[in-house]
Amino acid sequence: MTMTMTTTQKGLLISSLMVGLLATLAGCDKKAADAPAVNETPTPAVAAEAPAVVQDVAAPVASACDGTAPAGELTPVRIEAANTTRTEPGLFEGPVWIKDALYFSDFVFSTGFPSRIQKLDANGVVTTVIEDSGSNGLAVDNDGFIVAGTHKYKSLSRFNPETGERSSVVEQYNGNVFNSPNDIAIAKDGTIYFTDPAFQRDAAPGGQERTGVYRVATDGTVTVVDDTINNPNGVSLSSNDDVLYVAGGGEQGVLRAYPIVDGVPQAGKNLAEITVPDGMAVDCLGNIYVTEHTERRLRVFTPAGEQIAQATTDANITNAAFGGADGKTLYLTGAGSLWKIDLAITGSAY
Repeated sequence: MTMTMTTTQKGLLISSLMVGLLATLAGCDKKAADAPAVNETPTPAVAAEAPAVVQDVAAPVASACDGTAPAGELTPVRIEAANTTRTEPGLFEGPVWIKDALYFSDFVFSTGFPSRIQKLDANGVVTTVIEDSGSNGLAVDNDGFIVAGTHKYKSLSRFNPETGERSSVVEQYNGNVFNSPNDIAIAKDGTIYFTDPAFQRDAAPGGQERTGVYRVATDGTVTVVDDTINNPNGVSLSSNDDVLYVAGGGEQGVLRAYPIVDGVPQAGKNLAEITVPDGMAVDCLGNIYVTEHTERRLRVFTPAGEQIAQATTDANITNAAFGGADGKTLYLTGAGSLWKIDLAITGSAY
């Protein structure tokens, strides 16, 4: 049916269109005013919001820092299903959250420090995914593969978590193999940092004259970050990849921070004294979760080195990583044991 508009109706329609047009133009002006200038550099917090390549294989990645930092005394809960089935002493190490499961190394202290990679799935079931990995610390790269410090090969190795296939990442520095690559941190651009203490140096022949912290550039070039810490152990990166954290030094240990400028770590500064430091994790606010091995303790520090929380475990503790369905579960590895702490904040998946 065809309708004929009166003069009054036409006037009302034109007025309505003009109001809508003016509102649209005002909105565009506001967006233009709010938008950064073309030559502005995004702040680190904004840059970190871009979806990471590993988003579909690692812990859930929030679009912004999600949650509240812990405070006071925290309570770890032992995951009974993950208690070791081995009959000889050893350690769980290198937890990393990939897709919907926690992967970790499980090695013993006998000759060669035999190690395997285990998987704790969402149903609480533990299975062995790589039987003879020779691994300690684990991380996940941008392709979803496990990068491991492998004392068996005195190198960094890359494993396909589905098939177990292994390839080499880096094998030597200055013509010599490493001592016993331990813990790993990977920047968003693929740069790898790892510690090389002497704890499993006897697993295979050869090694370096000193223990150290290394950087592996995206082109494979290996450089020394620091060789002044005796047996450096835990290593992690701030959420914006602008600070490298290393813990080591044994009984009189330290937590040390290295500002990263143009992708290169600068001179380090001690943030806190740590007794027999081991692995660590970092939450999205920048707080650092450091494990003290023989103290059976987890300590949480602000980026300025102020302690804000702690937790005590019932066995020696080795490392920490965030995971779970919402990324807010902190998993702890130790002497044949796994624990978890439910937190109100997300953090690094290894």
